[in-house]
Amino acid sequence: MTDRALVVVRAGALTTVQDLGRPGHAHLGVPRSGALDGPSAALVNRLVGNRPEAAVLETTLDGCDLRPRSAVTVAVAGAPCPVSVDGRAAPWGAPVRVPAGARLSVGRAVLGVRAYVGVSGGVAVDPVLGSRSTDLLSGLGPPPLADGVVLPVGRPDGSPARVDVAAQPGPPAELVLRVTPGPRDDWFTAAAVRTLVSRPYRVSSASNRIGLRTEGPVLERARVGELPSEGMVLGAVQVPPDGRPVVFLADHPTTGGYPVIAVVRAEDLPAAAQAAPGIPLRFAAVGRRR
Repeated sequence: MTDRALVVVRAGALTTVQDLGRPGHAHLGVPRSGALDGPSAALVNRLVGNRPEAAVLETTLDGCDLRPRSAVTVAVAGAPCPVSVDGRAAPWGAPVRVPAGARLSVGRAVLGVRAYVGVSGGVAVDPVLGSRSTDLLSGLGPPPLADGVVLPVGRPDGSPARVDVAAQPGPPAELVLRVTPGPRDDWFTAAAVRTLVSRPYRVSSASNRIGLRTEGPVLERARVGELPSEGMVLGAVQVPPDGRPVVFLADHPTTGGYPVIAVVRAEDLPAAAQAAPGIPLRFAAVGRRR
């Protein structure tokens, strides 16, 4: 039994292992996966002295509790949340030393959705196709955490950052997603295209790692019927039969048969990962317009 491990005391609503993902396998039907809020995942790795590719934990809404078998340095960032070690408050967004056997508690998000927990040495579960990421769509990678699971931890190869608290952007009060026209925007009426970029939406509680679902105006089609399945990209804004746009996130399917009206700029997607249900959402047009 290795002493370089974390015991999951409380798994939370949904906590998964994530890294940079497994891009380059879409032709095999394998999604990209990886941390939804990449900048926050990268930050916790820097804070604990890990390489950028080290695996971290991604929590959803209510955090998780962990107990290391040996002393480790951890950092929590992403969605602001309370952090404590054996009941004593610890800083969020900064390196924290956790003794062997102590209980690290990552609490419920005060704002946003997803917190990231980095641990010195990285979470060292076995990689699949070059990545340790959990993929909720395909089932590749380790399953979502459950109480009692033991996660191996690698050996540290760097020193923790010397900072008090690292600056990072807060979760959005309004989510603004810049979009360029999609490959099938001609499947929609001109009025529907204008509606997408001029009317307000809200983030739906049905959102997940596969896609950010929306509540708001229905987009009317100019064509009936369905497309043959075609390739889908990260950030694609697909419109299913109910007429409400869905923004594809990291675990999205690699093909789909519903038309894509627009594509979100990649640099706007980390904010989408932190957009809580009910947050106002606006699509902003960039590029050509009809």
